[in-house]
Amino acid sequence: MTSHVHHVTIDCADAYKLGTFWAEVLGSSLADDDFPGDPEALVRTPSAALLFVTVPEPKSVKNRIHFDIQPDDRTRDEEVERLLALGATLVADRRRPDGRGWATLADPEGNEFCVECSAGERARLTGKRLPVTADDVTSAVRLTVDTLAGSPAEDWRIPAGTLTWDCWETVEHLSDDLFAYAVQLGPRRPPLESEVPYRWAPEREGGPWNAIFADPEAGTAGLLQTLEASGALLSAMVRTASPDVRSHHSYGVSDPEGFAAMGIVETLVHAHDVAEGLGVTWTPPADLCDRVLGRLFPDAPADEDRWTVLLWSTGRADLPGRERVTSWKWHGAPLEETPKR
Repeated sequence: MTSHVHHVTIDCADAYKLGTFWAEVLGSSLADDDFPGDPEALVRTPSAALLFVTVPEPKSVKNRIHFDIQPDDRTRDEEVERLLALGATLVADRRRPDGRGWATLADPEGNEFCVECSAGERARLTGKRLPVTADDVTSAVRLTVDTLAGSPAEDWRIPAGTLTWDCWETVEHLSDDLFAYAVQLGPRRPPLESEVPYRWAPEREGGPWNAIFADPEAGTAGLLQTLEASGALLSAMVRTASPDVRSHHSYGVSDPEGFAAMGIVETLVHAHDVAEGLGVTWTPPADLCDRVLGRLFPDAPADEDRWTVLLWSTGRADLPGRERVTSWKWHGAPLEETPKR
């Protein structure tokens, strides 16, 4: 057995005030039972929580441990400006003209921390593709749920685009896909030659083979709830599984990032199918499409609209000057493990 970091504890002069600052930095909040004047304040993060504890001694020397902050949805420089507005101060500017480097800031009590380049900036600087993440899974599923929930259609037993399944069945199939990808990452020794042996079966001849079915009595709101729940399962497994984990997929043994990308592609293209059937507009973010194309379709055209290319890659759209795709599969194996041709 091993240990894990439960809290990162920070001594300070005002636990509530400093905890409030860091909650704003990290897009989180203080615990419900934390109030001004309390001797402790807790900020929960996706990894370890930050526990701020009021002590009488002042800070006297440079911290031996500090945080390195990477912005999620903005550039390094935009994040520096946001944090300065929150009350941080600039200690040292180590940003370079070529876009590399970092800025060292101090929080309101003088604790130093660094702001690094975002993942997107790093990818552009190094020429490497941007990875697909658990947050991408969550984003894709929530966008899908919110879009389909806005449909005025009452009957979801109508065809989903060009598929032979109806809209209800297609959402069930998508929920089942996300569940299936999540459970492939679950065992201590994930299977490399087969799927985790749940029982899959169709409800009707020609219908999708699922292990997951929604209760019809719950209506479309319940159907979409099953989709969001399955997406959360996959996101949690991708977030917590070691990058070294490998598990079976019929298109090749894959890793957590690969299963995340597969789940997102399934989500985006089946949302397209269902949206066509329901008469709803659906255009997912280009950057999300680009990341999954880079992971699963590395040879896809790079000079065309990313959503159109994803639809073309999955046989759902035409690209000028290129033959329509009639048979396709993605590249499930980790790219760095693929022999170079």
